[in-house]
Amino acid sequence: MVTPAAKRKAVARLKEGFGMSERRACKAIGCCRMTVRYQTSRPDDRELRARMKAIAQERRRFGYRRLLVMLRREGLVVNHKKLFRLYREEKLAVRRRGGRKRAIGTRAPMLVPLRPDERWSLDFVSDQLTNGRRLRILAVVDDCTRECLALIVDTSLSGMRVARELDPLITERGRPRMIVSDNGSVTSNAILAWADQNRVEWHYIAPGKQNGFIESFNGRLRDELLNETLFTSQAQARVAIALWRADYNTARPHSQIAWQTPAEFAATFNPRRSLALRYAKGSTPATVASPAKQGTTPAGNELKTG
Repeated sequence: MVTPAAKRKAVARLKEGFGMSERRACKAIGCCRMTVRYQTSRPDDRELRARMKAIAQERRRFGYRRLLVMLRREGLVVNHKKLFRLYREEKLAVRRRGGRKRAIGTRAPMLVPLRPDERWSLDFVSDQLTNGRRLRILAVVDDCTRECLALIVDTSLSGMRVARELDPLITERGRPRMIVSDNGSVTSNAILAWADQNRVEWHYIAPGKQNGFIESFNGRLRDELLNETLFTSQAQARVAIALWRADYNTARPHSQIAWQTPAEFAATFNPRRSLALRYAKGSTPATVASPAKQGTTPAGNELKTG
């Protein structure tokens, strides 16, 4: 018996089962009588609990820290330690899924770019439909603002198709200084010709190494959407993934940018268009992005990668 609640139950059991007085029962188990007679003054927090459970049911893979950010956005002021206690009492903790173990070798720091469109990361994610047909998803992420720039869904994505999908991004945001990817279908002649034509430096990570920026994004995509959703058709997958991308950019708080959304963080670079407003109104983005001023990154933003 460690907690006061357990001691109160023990005293009540001794009083009811053996007819002991409160004084004698407390002496028998070494419990203070003030502990037994204490009446809690805590509020029941029904509104907070209900809203927390509603958000957790809608976003099943969110932990208590992201729930705290979502609740504070709605004006519910709560201490993070109290929310963690309620989170445990309501049994909302999610089990962390383990990933594959890989040989990582010697780690070296990969610095966060200081400006938007300075470095993009590109990678592929695989999934399948309910009928067993495979899907490939091309993910493009801005390493500075953590925005998801594109999620292209198809059964096959060749190097030529990747080059075609990058053209609208160049038109919308301007030309990045560098694109980082692993060695895969993006090593084709079509990609090399596209990079040379657009004067974009294309960097391939070393075999056996990882790009922490895009790997972290892929983990969130798989954990919060792909593992939680059954896709019956390619059209349904495209709609669901597009909605998740919009939510990721404009609503989901990101821990590495001080719990801001990627759209909010991107808007802090001056002059930068307000991406949140653009997503909300559904308007067409500007043709070319204006150059951004030198920015600063939040503390603890360096990721360790292979």
